[in-house]
Amino acid sequence: MQITVTWADWLHLLTYYMGISLIAVAGAISAIPDMHRFLVERQHWLTEAQFTASVTLAQAAPGPNMLFVALMGSSVGLNSAAGGDLAGWRSGLLGLGLALSGVVLPSASLCWVATRWARRNSHRRSVRAFRQGLAPVVVGLMVSTGWVLAAGNGDWRHEGARWALAAAATLVAWRTRIHLLWMLGVGAILGAAGWV
Repeated sequence: MQITVTWADWLHLLTYYMGISLIAVAGAISAIPDMHRFLVERQHWLTEAQFTASVTLAQAAPGPNMLFVALMGSSVGLNSAAGGDLAGWRSGLLGLGLALSGVVLPSASLCWVATRWARRNSHRRSVRAFRQGLAPVVVGLMVSTGWVLAAGNGDWRHEGARWALAAAATLVAWRTRIHLLWMLGVGAILGAAGWV
C-alpha cells in the first residue's frame, strides 16, 4: 500500500495519539475502535489487515500490550515510504516514534499527577466514587474493542464463523483458566486456513 504523508499529517498523527492517550482510561487497548476509525476508515493510512495484524502481533509478543501503537505508527511510515529501503526504515521509525510518544507521554504525565493527588485525597468520597464509576466505562471500552476486532474486514462469507469464534473465546476465557495465547493461536490457525 502506497500513501502520501506530509509533515502536517505526521503532526496530525502525533496530536491524534496525544488526544487518544488522555481518554483511554482502560489502557491503549480500549481505544482500538477509535484508532480503527481514524487510521483505517478516515485517513486510509492502514489496511484492515495491517491494523488487525498490529494488534494481534502486539498481544502475542511479550511485554506491554500497547506495543500495537508502535506497530501501527511504523506501518503508516512504511506505507508512506516513497523510495528504497533506507527511506522505508526512516519513515517507519518516524511513525513508530510519533505514535508511541503521542500515546505514552500525555497519559503517563496525567497518571503521575492524578495518582499523587488521589493518594493525598483518598479519604474523600468523591475520589472513591470516581474510582468506582470508572469500572463500567472500562468494561464498555473493552467490549467495543472486542466488537471491532471480531468484526474484522467485513467479509460476509466468514461472518458467522468469526462471531462464533469470538463467542467461544469469550466463553472459554470466562469459564476456564486456559491462557489467552492458546486461544490466539487457535484463531491464527483458523485464519491462516481461511476458515475465519
